[in-house]
Amino acid sequence: MFEHHVKDFERYLRVEKNSSEHTCRNYLNDLSEFDDFLSEEWSGTVSHINEVGSIEIRSYLASLVKRNKKSTQARKLSCLKTFFKFLLREKEIRFDPAQDISAPKLGKYLPRHMTVDETFAFLDSIPEKTLLEARDKAMIEVVYSAGIRVSELVGLGLESIDLKSGLIKVFGKGSKERIVPIGEKAIKSLERYLDRSDPVRRRLYPGLPNDKTPVFLNNRGGRITARSVARIVDKYVMKCGLRQKISPHAIRHSFATHMLNAGADLRAIQELLGHVSLSTTQKYTHLNIDKLMEVYDNSHPRSKKS
Repeated sequence: MFEHHVKDFERYLRVEKNSSEHTCRNYLNDLSEFDDFLSEEWSGTVSHINEVGSIEIRSYLASLVKRNKKSTQARKLSCLKTFFKFLLREKEIRFDPAQDISAPKLGKYLPRHMTVDETFAFLDSIPEKTLLEARDKAMIEVVYSAGIRVSELVGLGLESIDLKSGLIKVFGKGSKERIVPIGEKAIKSLERYLDRSDPVRRRLYPGLPNDKTPVFLNNRGGRITARSVARIVDKYVMKCGLRQKISPHAIRHSFATHMLNAGADLRAIQELLGHVSLSTTQKYTHLNIDKLMEVYDNSHPRSKKS
């Protein structure tokens, strides 16, 4: 039912909305799933895009409740809202059936993170004897040092890194560019990895511009993937003996939490993380409440301790 509109919608996502590859892939998959649902459940009453109404959409959302998390349900509804809004703008439909449908209320998400001691123990446990170990160490040090997303990490090109100034240029969601600093530990790890991997990179990518040449290579010499980084982090977490499961995203959360606990301004953390809205960054403030209470008790003239 949607096949005539999918290509136009994909072009709209990529060109006009400048959506990330991840968002485009998820939205197109969600749209295909909704199309299949209509074919299976509403084949007798819905045969054209203009016949899709709020009842069909609500029925689809109800079918997701038992097998999808609320965040996934909300994303799938967001896809449909974006799709039908686009079709209405293009005058392919007469009304927007998703306009008045509300997303499920999401519970408060408390980001998983490590303590400073756990983080240091984890990072110090990663060896650098082989080229691949040096790569792994550099990748994880950079994620913690700069708080970047794993998608931003794997997308780094040689041109993105300025070791002398300690800055890296990353492309975040929607290909938005930002400059972030990295610390001395990450710089040293990067230097060691780049020196050892330079011959491989020269052999595999001769004459390729630096912005196109990947920094982090897989064991076949191609650009490493986000899935591979997650597996690598898993491996070292198990070796280190951490009791909780840690993902690359949890390392990013640890960066933000540690910065906030050390007194960093929330706006600065927002810029470093690449969050569009400050409300996204504010989820870290709950982690800082014990620190705030300690400062209050020690500083306020009417508190018990002071």
